[in-house]
Amino acid sequence: MSYALAAALQEAVYQRLSTDPALAALVGDNIHDDLPAGRLPPVYVALGPETVRDRSDASGAGALHDLQITVAGARDSFHAVKAAAAAVSDALLAAPLALAHGRVVNLHFRRATARRGGRGRGRRIDLTFRARLAAD
Repeated sequence: MSYALAAALQEAVYQRLSTDPALAALVGDNIHDDLPAGRLPPVYVALGPETVRDRSDASGAGALHDLQITVAGARDSFHAVKAAAAAVSDALLAAPLALAHGRVVNLHFRRATARRGGRGRGRRIDLTFRARLAAD
């Protein structure tokens, strides 16, 4: 398997998060492919790094994607960032993602790391999800 389904997965994740009403109530339209330019919003979501491994088998081509989604904020409290991180998780796991190419065999939460931002300012939670994709 190649990296062929990575863009389709990213598009599906972005689509799901950007249309989720519960997440929108917490972060508005502050869902980004990268850190937003200029002044950072109070709370935002950024699609992050991804690690992909081949998981092809006798049934066909496949890949295992570990994708990171960051929820961060300028505030000094974790509460708003944790609420948005929970909404990200709920949105992604509520129903199967539809890909433009290939399919999601399964998607599950792997881990989260919560920490303070640089110089003790702001908060950040990195969520890691694992998606098993099939090329059919």
